[in-house]
Amino acid sequence: MEYRSSTAKPKPFMDDDFLLENAVAAALYHDHAAQLPIIDYHCHLSPDDIAADRRFRNMTEIWLEGDHYKWRAMRSNGVSERYITGDASDEEKFGKWAETVPATLRNPLYHWTHLELQRYFGIREVLNPSSAADIYRRGNEVLQQPELSCQGILKKMRVEVVCTTDDPVDTLAAHPQIHLDTKVVPAFRPDKAILIEREGFVDYIGKLEEVSQVSIRSLADLTDALSRRMDFFASLGCRLSDHGLERVYASDFTEAEVDRILCKRLGGSPVSPEEAEVYQSAVLYVLCLEYARRGWTQQFHLGALRNNNRRLLQQLGPDTGFDSIGDFPQALALSRFLDRLDASDQLARTILYNLNPADNEVFASMIGNFNDGSVAGKIQWGSAWWFLDQKDGMEKQINTLSNLGLLSRFVGMLTDSRSFLSFPRHEYFRRILCNLIGRDVQNGELPHDMELLGGLVRDVCYHNAKNFFQF
Repeated sequence: MEYRSSTAKPKPFMDDDFLLENAVAAALYHDHAAQLPIIDYHCHLSPDDIAADRRFRNMTEIWLEGDHYKWRAMRSNGVSERYITGDASDEEKFGKWAETVPATLRNPLYHWTHLELQRYFGIREVLNPSSAADIYRRGNEVLQQPELSCQGILKKMRVEVVCTTDDPVDTLAAHPQIHLDTKVVPAFRPDKAILIEREGFVDYIGKLEEVSQVSIRSLADLTDALSRRMDFFASLGCRLSDHGLERVYASDFTEAEVDRILCKRLGGSPVSPEEAEVYQSAVLYVLCLEYARRGWTQQFHLGALRNNNRRLLQQLGPDTGFDSIGDFPQALALSRFLDRLDASDQLARTILYNLNPADNEVFASMIGNFNDGSVAGKIQWGSAWWFLDQKDGMEKQINTLSNLGLLSRFVGMLTDSRSFLSFPRHEYFRRILCNLIGRDVQNGELPHDMELLGGLVRDVCYHNAKNFFQF
């Protein structure tokens, strides 16, 4: 069989029109999206590092520290834990990451890696074992510049708002020390007060008692303690809460029943799954009443199956790369939960995120049940999250939202990251969004009206979030 080579030259790897397939897509991105500020309304950046304006010693420290996406890839590539979280030198760890990068072809890490090299370090070469030593040296030299300190990065990337993720017992001591053009505010994540069946719950309630100065023996006490912490968070600019749960809880409950279950657990006895469900339903409900009263936005990240590897959990702890997609039932409880709050007109602005792509249409259609006309896009289906945070996942999320809701009211992208180098993920999202719209114009499915389309792009990438969160 005779094969003919194409006469068309392949596009350069990750050039200025990366992911942009036609002239309309390129114009939408370069003229409307590229220069917009970033509102990163959910991330896991360290406020301590921002307050101290931390300077990173080398490429390994800024790039691999705490990044479980890269750690998972390295393990899959046969790299020993010694070179991931162990006692190998930083240069050795970087070398093992460089060996892994070629194996990540078609994984989003391949794109993210080279976007970060380009945007922060001005390095356009491909990272592999042959280029590793030179890139490590050149990157370390760039790290000496003030613009790659933690605060310098926020300025360089035009980050307008950062919402960190903080536990109710956190002192938030770093936040008052941050004086930047970038607004850095806490977000309230009280899951440890909800998950009554988990190990450490009783000790956690003790810590909550200490910081709130409330003796907790009942649902009313717990509500009082958490409300006091919300007051404290609000004093430092907090306007968002967040929950990372397998699913929401919506069982019927009475206050007396919840009090009995809480006292049983605080007394050292285990609770049954049915009792845990009742308690969790009650606490989640009263928390959401507080969010609505304060005008906060509540976020629910649903569907992660966490800490699957018990051996390595014991060795390395949580959030080290051993979580995956879960297949929990979502629709019925989510409907009951949102309806219970809406029935008394106490449903706060809400963002729902799903981790299982099988639930895309479920979540995209659910939000329409509770948008009541009071606020444009009051109930949001959030951007593609975690394992779905890649080109295919983002395209599916955008297309499904377009089919079942209003893309024009979407609050757009966030990093959900612990890495200060992750802000190019906003660029990645913006390019993908512009390309989908440009493709539709090319196919005659949308009008070639750059004022109309550019307005949509600007809204989704920036203005909707700015208006929605009211910072």
